[in-house]
Amino acid sequence: MNLNIWNGFTRYYSSSSTQQYLQKCYQKLSIINIETKSYDNCYPFIYYLEHGQTYFTQARTAPLSIQPILLFYGCLQLIKACLLTIDPDYPDTTSVLAHGVTTRKRKKQQYSFLQDEVKTQKNGLFSHMSWKMFHMKQLEHEKFSMEQLIREIPEMQHIHPKKTFEKLAETENHFELPLSLLDTFQMTSARLGDFLTAKTKLSMDVKPDKLKLNLVTEEPFTVNQHSPIHFNLIENTYMLSLNKHSPCYLFPELLNHYLVLYNLSMICRYETEWWYELQKTVPTDDFPAIVQYVQISQEKIPFLILQWLTSISVK
Repeated sequence: MNLNIWNGFTRYYSSSSTQQYLQKCYQKLSIINIETKSYDNCYPFIYYLEHGQTYFTQARTAPLSIQPILLFYGCLQLIKACLLTIDPDYPDTTSVLAHGVTTRKRKKQQYSFLQDEVKTQKNGLFSHMSWKMFHMKQLEHEKFSMEQLIREIPEMQHIHPKKTFEKLAETENHFELPLSLLDTFQMTSARLGDFLTAKTKLSMDVKPDKLKLNLVTEEPFTVNQHSPIHFNLIENTYMLSLNKHSPCYLFPELLNHYLVLYNLSMICRYETEWWYELQKTVPTDDFPAIVQYVQISQEKIPFLILQWLTSISVK
């Protein structure tokens, strides 16, 4: 675990600075009683973060057999802290307390984790966070496979035989991409620029030269906000997802992690036989994918949460 990521949360563990932070967030919501709300939510906000960090800290030294459970519940606590910055009355109804996701009944034979699916529900934390944090609607009763979700996590790109991300090589005033990207997307440079503008909601211009494509944008990218462009924490760079036909192509990455960890945590709790056979016999491609994902999520989720908390106060 990169302890420097958690060091970034220490600013929120002071009640006075956190109350000021929440006041700043609430001023943008045009609500009444800002001072009262920020005071009332100050300690719950801090406790959510501290509890989430405790889960992640314990996951660091826990065996793989229970790591997904710790990581999922740690992720839940961190998300609840995020929600308090934009939804001062959270949780105002019991409907937002459920996880908001279901998994299908597993078959004992020929089960594959990567092909397994989760299904979103109308109510619950998943739909609530999707709308409140990312303004995404119409996710009710949608199905997503683990492979589809993991494909949109740039640090997991190497588990796939087919290339899933392209690095955005940053220069002084633009990003560089290979010319072959036009063939990958089957678009002209102008069409690719329009496509990325529509998807990211940022004005983008793609200009070709003899050796490469130059991507020009007037606004900087923001982690969590400009899918299908994601930040690769290992390579410390932004990357463009190549999975344009994926149903979760425009998901902010935090949603992918929530769904994958939900499913993994359910497997840990209720599919004990399959879960332990996987760890002891390593019969399929599922095991290396799961191990790599669990390692990455310990770093990536706190990073995404911290970036979100930072960006929400400056919007």
